[in-house]
Amino acid sequence: MKQLLSAVLVTAFAFAPVASAQTPQPAPVPTPSAPGPVASSGPAAPVQIPDAPASAGKAWLVMDYESGQVLAGENIDTPLDPASITKVMTTYVVEAELAAGKIKKDDQVLISERAWREGGAGTDGSYSGFDVNSHATVEELLHGMIIQSGNDASIALAEHVAGTEEAFAELMNNYARRLGMSNSHFVNSHGLTAPGHQMSARDIAILGRALIHDFPQDYAIHAVKEYTHNNIRQYNRNGLLWKDNSVDGIKTGHTSAAGYCLLASAKRGDQRLISVVMGIEGSRNEGFRLREGDSLALLNWGFRFYETQTLYQGDTRIADQRVWKGTVETLPLGLTEPLRISFPRGRYDDLKASIDVPTQLTAPIAKGQQLGVVRVSLDDETVAERPLVALEEIPEAGFFGKLYDDFWLWWESE
Repeated sequence: MKQLLSAVLVTAFAFAPVASAQTPQPAPVPTPSAPGPVASSGPAAPVQIPDAPASAGKAWLVMDYESGQVLAGENIDTPLDPASITKVMTTYVVEAELAAGKIKKDDQVLISERAWREGGAGTDGSYSGFDVNSHATVEELLHGMIIQSGNDASIALAEHVAGTEEAFAELMNNYARRLGMSNSHFVNSHGLTAPGHQMSARDIAILGRALIHDFPQDYAIHAVKEYTHNNIRQYNRNGLLWKDNSVDGIKTGHTSAAGYCLLASAKRGDQRLISVVMGIEGSRNEGFRLREGDSLALLNWGFRFYETQTLYQGDTRIADQRVWKGTVETLPLGLTEPLRISFPRGRYDDLKASIDVPTQLTAPIAKGQQLGVVRVSLDDETVAERPLVALEEIPEAGFFGKLYDDFWLWWESE
């Protein structure tokens, strides 16, 4: 029976405008591309990496900026009181609203009585010295909030953007959800202790990474060491700016409930790392010393023992896969964005990549459609996983093309 059907179909397809059927070949297993100018360092044998220097805080981590990988950490998803690190979220929201054209840097902002009273000199928090019922530009308030950590500037900005600080807090929560900060909730714009106001170390690092990436020009304000307003010289509270030239941000925090906290970032060469320490207890001098020392130790450890490389570029073919019932037989597969991963120095050649794609793909297939995943592992542990997508569109074939592939699929299934 098969011989008869085969003869009939071969005759029918003699005039069909399709290529002859081929036995589908398995997609090649991708391997990391050759390293670029920055080659892996160290001996061929795996480098024995010591444990990261643990912080005295309740939670801590060090993250690679490019890949977003957490290189080491403890209690990284535990919601804690973030104190003035909250202002990084306030900064992000203000920057996003500026980028959207909803406010402008030269807008004149009223320093309301609430901003002056709840965020001014009469409180236990830091302030920038803006006078009640005076006006300042959005840009001036950003400098006061970022450099001096002014609570008055934070409240004034919140009221300017959203009308009230309560409405601004909802905006903060909306942006947090968009960024994937699943263990954070905001009640105010400044970080003074309030029920339900919390962030996790991982969320703080995610936010810092987003701020650097999305608003690099204004992120530079975080590296400014001093700011003068009303003839008052105010110094950046991030002491690491004076201790390490590679550090260019980001934000300190302290309340009696939160302890001493610090979100820091440093760039050395082409590599940037982010560190977070939260909940360090002790006296003022001890708290300053520990949060700066712990942060710098984490950054030094990360730079010393880890590197980051691009394994695959975006929109570049990684593998080919046979497609049935389409106008062409072969579909190139790849990633929508470059795949960068962090790994121990000297272990580049030990990385292993694999793809997981259905054995049978059928047209039509849209460009960008997810069809599988790429996994990269080291020592049998997955270190990165990304969606594998179609790099081209493949329309459905005509009647004879589909019938022809139906025959071969039936033939091979027997």
